[in-house]
Amino acid sequence: MGQTDSQFKAFIRFVLDALKEAIAETDEKKRNEKFKKILENLQKTLED
Repeated sequence: MGQTDSQFKAFIRFVLDALKEAIAETDEKKRNEKFKKILENLQKTLED
């Protein structure tokens, strides 16, 4: 079953918010952990 345009846009909003939060992180270790989590979540989404 595919996504509607609204569902896809909501997904993109979640990704954008996560990326903005990671970019705003000043601690390099925490920032890298946030980026790693984003990548893991995206990979899981592809596998579902």
